[in-house]
Amino acid sequence: MATFRIVSERSRLLAETRSSLHPIRGDFAGVVGDIEVEVTEGRLDLRVPPKARVELDVGSLKTGNMLYDRELERRLEVRKYPQVRAVMLEVKALGAAGRYHVRGSLAFHGRTQSVEGEVSVRILDDGATLEVEGEKTLDMRDFGLEPPKILMLRVYPEVRVWGRIVAQRAG
Repeated sequence: MATFRIVSERSRLLAETRSSLHPIRGDFAGVVGDIEVEVTEGRLDLRVPPKARVELDVGSLKTGNMLYDRELERRLEVRKYPQVRAVMLEVKALGAAGRYHVRGSLAFHGRTQSVEGEVSVRILDDGATLEVEGEKTLDMRDFGLEPPKILMLRVYPEVRVWGRIVAQRAG
């Protein structure tokens, strides 16, 4: 089984929620972690169960608006809960090439929830690089967070999270 390390500079995680006025978008920096997977003939070999761990610093979430960023930092209790951790527990191939159903756990704001969804995986550079993309809508209330009110804005609880992970073969 090969180990792939996430390349932080090439990986992105974005979060978007709606408010009563406009969407609020945030960008996380510094996604880190690793993926252990068997690659055979340019495809994932699921006969060997893959493993993955992804972490990011909650304080790196920035919207580009200082008022929103301060409120997010306060609401997310960044000092008390500085990390988000995701662990992949199961992967199943779907009908389309490069599409997979993934089940895992997400630890955020002191709570761990089971999450699942679909991702696409591309194997590049003759198996030296993995590119994983996916999106999921989460409800912030599942993690003990009530939607904030910022000035006159009402923020809705659903948060769409989109990510692209680029990982290079280690060693």
